[in-house]
Amino acid sequence: MKTDKKQSFFKMLFYFGIFFLIVVTLIKVLISIVKNGGVSGMISEYFAAGVWQQFIKVQVVLSLIYGAFMAGYYKFIKK
Repeated sequence: MKTDKKQSFFKMLFYFGIFFLIVVTLIKVLISIVKNGGVSGMISEYFAAGVWQQFIKVQVVLSLIYGAFMAGYYKFIKK
């Protein structure tokens, strides 16, 4: 894994962040479908008027935090 040190921090942040965003969003949506009894319940929980902006903000912020942490770990800490 010596190639991790040669990659750009921002490129690694992007890859880790996108991966986290996709996986966690899919998991949250699937859990909401099961918990709320269908797609209509999931839509009312996450994608209703005035609610979807908060859902997107939370997902993006968590993805950036995770991406920055993992990129920093692989770039600067892991040997």
